[in-house]
Amino acid sequence: MGEKTRYNNDRKIPKISLRDFDSRVDEITAEIVNAAENVGFFSITDHGISIEEIEDMFDNSQRFFALPSDVKATVPWSPNNVGWEFKSQVRPSTGAADQKESYQLQYGDNMKGIWISDEYLPGFKERSLQFMHRMQEVSDRLMLCIARGLGFPDDYFVKAHDITRPDSQNVCRLLHYFETPKTADGAVWHRAGAHADWSFLTVLFQREGQSGLEICPGREAVTEFGLGDEWTKVDLKAGEAICNIGDCLMSWSDDRFKSTFHRVKAPSEEGDFFGERYSIAYFNQPLKDVIIQGPKKKYPARTGDENNKVAMQRHFAALKAKLEEQKTEKALGAAPTVEATA
Repeated sequence: MGEKTRYNNDRKIPKISLRDFDSRVDEITAEIVNAAENVGFFSITDHGISIEEIEDMFDNSQRFFALPSDVKATVPWSPNNVGWEFKSQVRPSTGAADQKESYQLQYGDNMKGIWISDEYLPGFKERSLQFMHRMQEVSDRLMLCIARGLGFPDDYFVKAHDITRPDSQNVCRLLHYFETPKTADGAVWHRAGAHADWSFLTVLFQREGQSGLEICPGREAVTEFGLGDEWTKVDLKAGEAICNIGDCLMSWSDDRFKSTFHRVKAPSEEGDFFGERYSIAYFNQPLKDVIIQGPKKKYPARTGDENNKVAMQRHFAALKAKLEEQKTEKALGAAPTVEATA
């Protein structure tokens, strides 16, 4: 049985309009910097991607996840961070696998043999790439503002995430969370355990009404695990996107911008959404040869490749510690100290 969740309903997630971007860029930059420093999350509107485009991509995603498992297995998970996975992502916060499946897509060489065949889904690759380019256009505007806020040239982060390079690491992740039995007993379960993104910047779409996303700000240093205990629910209107700072940008900003923990809590109360949940997350991840270091040089300079390896090492060290903790609790017959995962 999981512990009760403490909610902070007074915490506001800033909503930022990108309307008239060129003429309002300084105003938008100030709003993004304020959100990045104080919350780590913000939603954006007027970003230029129509509701029709978003729904078309959700349709594309659902068509993939509706395929038989043996067909989805033709594009298996790859160490290059692409492909299909099923209940295989284990979080250090829970020590258990997320209750979801996902299909990760990239632009370049890493996708060789990983695109689902037109035999099964005609036009899937073309529709996906078209939407991914639209997500990148939005990301580039956000990165321009982030660069200005940190005192870098406008194109500093855009160049660091150049998707025309065959070794581009930006990822579009299609996510499918499974339907949950209606057991509204007040227990806390998870579809995705609490975690911080290790990438630079995430832009995410979810369907209106398919709730579950929650955030927990308060992290002060990227080198700390930093999970607090007060959560805030994130509800979006159709067409809105939620953006969050990743560990990479937190380090790159000398901890000025906050990479906060977030999760997808499975329903447990009346009014929660118990059905299947779909979301589309776009992770901006710097090129492997880009040098990452903040203006104040708080952390040693690393390449994008080294940054990824350090992030993975930190993840697996935390996961190992959690599994050892659970093993000890089981041996002692103690109740788990973490919230249960569906």
